[in-house]
Amino acid sequence: MQTVRHSEHTLKTALISKNPELVKQYEQLDPGEQRLLNEAFRPDSDLFGPITLHSPSDWIISHPEAPQDFEEFFSDLHRKSPSPGKQTIYIQCIGLLGNTRSISEEYLKWLKGYCEAFFYGLTVKLLEPIPVSATRCSFRINDSTRNLQIHAGQILTFLKKKKPEDAFCVVGITMIDLYPRDSWNFVFGQASLTEGVGIFSFARYGTDFYSSHYKGKVKKLERKSSSDYSVFDDYYLPEVSSVLLLRSCKTLTHEIGHIFGLRHCQWLACLMQGSNHLEEADRRPLDLCPICLRKLQSAVGFRLRDRYKALVRWIDAESTDTPRVTPKHSREELVTLPKPVEAFKEWKEWITRCLALLQK
Repeated sequence: MQTVRHSEHTLKTALISKNPELVKQYEQLDPGEQRLLNEAFRPDSDLFGPITLHSPSDWIISHPEAPQDFEEFFSDLHRKSPSPGKQTIYIQCIGLLGNTRSISEEYLKWLKGYCEAFFYGLTVKLLEPIPVSATRCSFRINDSTRNLQIHAGQILTFLKKKKPEDAFCVVGITMIDLYPRDSWNFVFGQASLTEGVGIFSFARYGTDFYSSHYKGKVKKLERKSSSDYSVFDDYYLPEVSSVLLLRSCKTLTHEIGHIFGLRHCQWLACLMQGSNHLEEADRRPLDLCPICLRKLQSAVGFRLRDRYKALVRWIDAESTDTPRVTPKHSREELVTLPKPVEAFKEWKEWITRCLALLQK
């Protein structure tokens, strides 16, 4: 295992900047916020640690990128920021997310609530869910994994045409695997930062996707015409679990972060780290390091205390009347399922410690 460590001076400059105007802006934050953000360059911080690399296939090793500090982010004339009249994040669901319509709707509500807390101060709205056929996108069976895949780029084109006037961005989400072009195996997501649209798949986040018993394999693609999307009428959906929800929340907020202009983080362990594979994605924390948190705060304008409290409320606000299907993946039989937040327990404890430092 390799640890990526930066000096205290490097991290402090990345967070605060040497630009007198940005230094002054930082000094105007309340003392609690400065105290928390200063954890970025405290060598003994137990809230924010260094990035660890576990294999040559990890993102930083295989995708060298120039790091983005706060000053570079703030000075980027091309990045998107919410503006009066364009302060809404829209979520477009494509296909079902759960194995009944009721579960799919509830899952969408969970993701909406999470985004409202994470991007505190912005409005998040759900567009009416649509079937794959509404996008008119190409699709295929993956030669290796034998699962259904839909064309990410064509869905982006569809989303651009549907983007409401008051949208900061529109993000499509789906439980169907994606591919960007014929020569690629798959992609977790794809976005157009200039257009403010993205499409992200949670298909590979089910606990069984990489197992030999995965039930989403399709033997043969039978299609009567180019407009025949009947293969999606009963496509396989993973069982909703706490791990699936946590991974979905991570991906959604990471990718929307890119639309705000946050590049892959190379400073500290952070949600905005790049990931090449599921194991690396699972190692990323759920929240932002202080440097990326300051970037998002400057774009949205929230108080850190309010945002952290909203995230705790989302975790605590468990649903008690969510329908759940039987283990046989029936789309008819229903039982009750609370919002599965077991995987968020450790993160809640971390937020509580952040709040304690903010309010010290």
